[in-house]
Amino acid sequence: MDVDIKQVEFAYGDEDFRLQIPELKLATGSHTAFVGPSGSGKTTLLRLLAGITQPQSGAIQIGDHPLHTLSDSNRRAFRIKHIGFVFQDFRLIEYLNVRENLRIPYRLNEALNLTAEVNTRLESLANELQLAAKLDAAIDTLSQGELQRAAIGRALLPKPELILADEPTGNLDPSNKSRILDLLFTQASVNDATLVMVTHDHALLDRFEQVVDFEEFHKKEGANV
Repeated sequence: MDVDIKQVEFAYGDEDFRLQIPELKLATGSHTAFVGPSGSGKTTLLRLLAGITQPQSGAIQIGDHPLHTLSDSNRRAFRIKHIGFVFQDFRLIEYLNVRENLRIPYRLNEALNLTAEVNTRLESLANELQLAAKLDAAIDTLSQGELQRAAIGRALLPKPELILADEPTGNLDPSNKSRILDLLFTQASVNDATLVMVTHDHALLDRFEQVVDFEEFHKKEGANV
């Protein structure tokens, strides 16, 4: 799914922060890394691409969908059906086990059908994430790395057309970091999905076709976004 951003501006209330993006295009199936210092707007743009946040001005087109014109409910439905978001703080539900957390998108949107094929894919994905033995475990028994991998599995299970990952390797050791990056790239390629990843790890950048440095997109006076 291609992404086309034009003349987008976003600011947080009275904070001295303004994200300004004159133009940014991401091709279908491309792999893009967002880099820049903390507070430069990387996570903000992921939230704009997911339709969680709306720009004050400008246009965000994802595939055939003008995201900036959709209502809150329509953006939410679009996000659940088409976008896999790996949140930096995981956003896992503590009273559900790992298996049910991975299934959450199917519980939230009638457009996603929880079939036998989905459950088979869940088992396979859990194995790739080294979570097969943890599927029935409570969330509060997982390590930070396991929580990160569960969040990634939830995002990937519906085979999204756009994968947005906010520091998905930040809590992982070098071995798991490489494995997870391989998995993200493989899943994106298999489904011809567009991958956008925020990272501070510059050692990973040579694996991406496009690197976007946010220093050119913002004006800020000490805001932390």
